[in-house]
Amino acid sequence: MDSKQIVLITGASTGFGRLIAETLARHGHTVFATMRDPVGRNAKHASEIRGLAQKESLPLSILELDVTDDASVVRAVHAAAEQAGRIDVAINNAGYGLVGLAEATPTEQAQQIMDTNFFGSVRVNRAVLPHMRRQRSGLLLHISSGAGRVVIPGFALYCATKFAMEALAESYHYELAGQGIESSIVEPGAYQTPVFVNFVTAADSTRADTYGAVAQLPTRVANILTSSSGNAQQVADAVLRIVETPAGQRQLRYRVSDTDIGVDAINSLTERIQTEILQSFGLAADTTFVHRSAAGTA
Repeated sequence: MDSKQIVLITGASTGFGRLIAETLARHGHTVFATMRDPVGRNAKHASEIRGLAQKESLPLSILELDVTDDASVVRAVHAAAEQAGRIDVAINNAGYGLVGLAEATPTEQAQQIMDTNFFGSVRVNRAVLPHMRRQRSGLLLHISSGAGRVVIPGFALYCATKFAMEALAESYHYELAGQGIESSIVEPGAYQTPVFVNFVTAADSTRADTYGAVAQLPTRVANILTSSSGNAQQVADAVLRIVETPAGQRQLRYRVSDTDIGVDAINSLTERIQTEILQSFGLAADTTFVHRSAAGTA
């Protein structure tokens, strides 16, 4: 496989997505930075990225992609594959935060955040996998969070979406291994990015009336997270290392954080338990990564 990868990344207008897109492109990987409405609400961000690509002669271009719209996802993936000839890496990064008590979150809000943070990955993965299957290689990379492994009161719906994403990504990790396609997860800590500045607030505040001091938990936790001072470039650098890791040598999970809140310990324990489960079900051989050639032989 060519050492330079063709990468499609969602939610690349700002934050981790933009840093990852720029970092990968600066290292010679061809990057399709996708976002919603690049000629409207994200026109400024799209223009900045195009300007950077032109100034530094980077293999970085913009595609419109709304992860909540099946047709939009399919169009963007088709366009990237047509332009580049293949898709080697799909990075599921699009997402947003929702702060508030679980009970204060109406069903509609819960559905909306799940549609973006979780079903967005479902749509993107389903769209890119036929391309990866034809080339007998590929990487699905999911930008999760430490909140995909530990529960933070006041962020129930956000945690739920990341827990769901991790379950999906891990299932793909086992199910696709025999086809030479990998699925990995990145779990960033609380870095200063727009996701922590642009929280959506749970809409039904009346449901918090009986909670007493607990009703202030979302605000207290949000203040802690938004005051984080970590350098988000660390996450982009970690993604670069993962993308450039040879096929078959990538981990399932990568924790990227300046603080230790027990995520590594959880990952270590669950890795052992999952291995035991797969062995006890007689599935270990079927879920082991196998290199595949373009002709489809091992």
